Amino acid sequence: MPNIQEPKIISGNANMTLARAVTRRLSMHRGVSVGLVDARVERFNDGEIFVEVFENVRGEDMFILQSTSNPANDNLMELLIMSDALRRSSAQRITAVIPYFGYARQDRRTKARTPISAKMVANMMVSAGIERVLTMDLHAAQIQGFFDIPVDNLYAAPVFALDVKHKFRGKLDGVTIVSPDVGGVARARELAQRVGCALAIVDKRREKAGEVAEMTVIGDVTDQTCIIVDDIVDTAGTLCKAAETLMAAGAKEVHAYITHGVLSGPAIERVTKSVMKSLVITDSIEPTEATLAAKNIRIVPTAPMFAQAIMNIWHGTSVSSLFDPATLEPIYDGMYSSG
Repeated sequence: MPNIQEPKIISGNANMTLARAVTRRLSMHRGVSVGLVDARVERFNDGEIFVEVFENVRGEDMFILQSTSNPANDNLMELLIMSDALRRSSAQRITAVIPYFGYARQDRRTKARTPISAKMVANMMVSAGIERVLTMDLHAAQIQGFFDIPVDNLYAAPVFALDVKHKFRGKLDGVTIVSPDVGGVARARELAQRVGCALAIVDKRREKAGEVAEMTVIGDVTDQTCIIVDDIVDTAGTLCKAAETLMAAGAKEVHAYITHGVLSGPAIERVTKSVMKSLVITDSIEPTEATLAAKNIRIVPTAPMFAQAIMNIWHGTSVSSLFDPATLEPIYDGMYSSG
């Protein structure tokens, strides 16, 4: 069996900006230039996806960087076909780096005669030859159990904690971390513990998907700077209503830290016109021009974390070490230094 010479990165079309940022970080780590594997991922006139890899990948440790975000089906098929191309080209190991794992919200049967699409997607990935998955903030942690291969789930909380400590330095006594629903309490508590702040919950009753009938604040947010924490912001209806509810409950101002900025439909307009001072998201999904132009949306980079995770997987060292601020802060090059 050939020895693994070096990690090689190949990217689909979902988030080329993040892929290039990851290769730049890898170049810094390794002291040599690391570029994306030369390949073409394109569509025929009828919409079929075609992949051709122009470099020899025999015996190589391959990392496919591809979020399965909108258009989810196209990006998922790109990932599967790239994996099949690499497997048939005798790559030694194929790791799928999926910053945003689409279909994760379909992780259980909520009604009769409905699918568990996340499990089906997991089966498809394994069948396509993927041998390991690296992702971030899965919507449901149990999705890791849908795979019969290793799954490394990174968390945005450590990076968000660094950002919160930097942006609200000297004001943390007046900050309260808020979960927008009961189901997200564990995520909010994790961030609250990291930054040493109080915790509150917005309890919501949803009449049907996409609509929120009533919200109640559990906890005292009077004169507090509230930070809403969640994993996905889609149409932003719930988020903006939660912000209004917090302000009505006496909050001084409201910010939000949300990992995956899906931001579909009227989301950008809602966020821009909302009472929120800022919405902070990661670049797990390639931001649109409208997202970049929004005055109260800010993007935190994930390339340093993903690049280090790729290096750790390649070297066979701990990925969970990236959950430790002492490990994470140095790879962010002083972005959140205390000076």
